[in-house]
Amino acid sequence: MLNLFKNSFKGISIRKQTKPAFQARGIEEFFENGQALPTKQIPTGHAWRANHLRKKSWEDLQKLWFVLLKERNLLATQKAEARRNKIPAHFFSNEDRIGKCKQSMARIKFVLNERRLAYANYVKLEREKNKNMLLEEKKDKRIRDQKQHALGVNDTITLKNDLNTEKSPTQTIADPVKRE
Repeated sequence: MLNLFKNSFKGISIRKQTKPAFQARGIEEFFENGQALPTKQIPTGHAWRANHLRKKSWEDLQKLWFVLLKERNLLATQKAEARRNKIPAHFFSNEDRIGKCKQSMARIKFVLNERRLAYANYVKLEREKNKNMLLEEKKDKRIRDQKQHALGVNDTITLKNDLNTEKSPTQTIADPVKRE
């Protein structure tokens, strides 16, 4: 009976998975494939282009920034190790990878600055729009106040010209607004 019970739950683990999403590895992140200096040149692609970066979200750009930062640190470690071992620059050089990494990082900064400027421009336009709306409201209130003042001073005023309604021009106000 107990075996039947165990077999029905076969494959289900009661132990909690404790594998973290991020593992801090330490110093080995500064070495490519566990080697201070690689034995062969690794082919690389092009630097990230600004039009590709513009399509990325803020989170993706942040992740890419840190990947590029780690790559730059790795390449700087390799360059220092080659210098320490007195390896000639023409034999071992990652200058093209370093340049692509720096160029990609500069383009990320450029795209983020474009977004910052676009947001600042949007905020400025919204403030101007709100300011204009407030000015229009104040102007309308002033016109209403002037009309009410005029209605309070004169006993009869036609509504067609003042209020742009479709009432007859001979219609008058019987009880004017009293001013205090």
